[in-house]
Amino acid sequence: MRSPLTNPFQAGSDIVPDVWAGRFEQLSDWRDVLRPRRNAGLYETGRTILGEPGTGKSSLVRRIARDAAELGDWATPQVRMPVGADPLKLVASAVLRLADTAGLRASSRQHVLQLLARVEQVAISGFSVTVRGGEGAEPSTALFELLVELGRAAIEQGVVVMIHIDEVQNIADEAALSQLLIALGDALSYEVEVTAPGGVVVTRFLPIAVYLTGLPDFEDMAGARKGATFARRFRTTTLAALDEGALLQALQPFVVEGWETAAADGGVEIVRMSREATKAIAELCCGEPFLFQLAGQRAWNASDGATISEDDVVSGWRGAESEASAHVERILNRLPSGEQEFINAMAALPRDDRKLTVIAQRMGATSAPQVGAVSRRLDTVRGIIDRGKPYSFRNRAVEAYLTTDWPRVG
Repeated sequence: MRSPLTNPFQAGSDIVPDVWAGRFEQLSDWRDVLRPRRNAGLYETGRTILGEPGTGKSSLVRRIARDAAELGDWATPQVRMPVGADPLKLVASAVLRLADTAGLRASSRQHVLQLLARVEQVAISGFSVTVRGGEGAEPSTALFELLVELGRAAIEQGVVVMIHIDEVQNIADEAALSQLLIALGDALSYEVEVTAPGGVVVTRFLPIAVYLTGLPDFEDMAGARKGATFARRFRTTTLAALDEGALLQALQPFVVEGWETAAADGGVEIVRMSREATKAIAELCCGEPFLFQLAGQRAWNASDGATISEDDVVSGWRGAESEASAHVERILNRLPSGEQEFINAMAALPRDDRKLTVIAQRMGATSAPQVGAVSRRLDTVRGIIDRGKPYSFRNRAVEAYLTTDWPRVG
């Protein structure tokens, strides 16, 4: 009945899980706003999805890419940026694969063939390719021009080009980052003339959608350092924890009709989950997508019965407590010392006393403005706290870890 082979929960990074929870706003943005507008030739900014580890940003955009592919769109694979990698090289390689999908290599236009050859040079040598290092346009210009040709081909075939670049905070070279953002941004804002029905010539934007995903640190790298141009061309969303309602909704199929799974005899069996079990999973994971998958995975594997019980959830979670602790510690250890000190001071206070002046006093500051910038970053950039009256934790796992015995269960 239940076994690791039939487990529908996937507690891993960059995975599109079978049991999907929340992020409906971002999914709707793609389906109802971004794709339809770009496909119709209307302007829409690129999307930057940021968040702390485990918030599901890469999984979200991978699901969007899967939906795009199902509609026949041309979507890059997840272009992950390792530390020290050349971003233009990796993106050029991905765009060349889309060019093959679009059939650009069969073009009779000499300019297109020369452009493909130039971008192939970029895919081999990356940012180091310059006018002095090879014939043709600068790397970012060549990439931009190929994106334009790709967009033209997409118009002819009625599809959208979707580009996903992940771990963008790892792009340490400011010049390479600037060239990449300019190439992508210029493609998003480029207009072409097309002939509409009736022979009327109109201008339209290319059907290209760009998603950048990464840690919140990227906001400083691209926003503050690159100025208003990035802000105008990319709209940033910082993912926060999922609310309990979204988690319970994701588990509702287990309660109502049950989850179909393969039986040993080749047939189909149904696995259900008690309402108490769904509430226990929602409470234990504290709204973290990674911990939601982890709790569900361990509860499924806790026994082989036809119904996942609350006892299964608790039993399975006991074996995952160290992973849950490590998840929160990764978030906290990434914070600069000043932000860590602020979080610890805030957590040590009763909830009603979590006000900036009181937190500042506990940190040893002489006035609230001394720690105001730290609190703003933890709110608007990190998404860990909410500067309400009083202050509160948006990241419920961090709060539980610092103020209770969580993740331990009785």
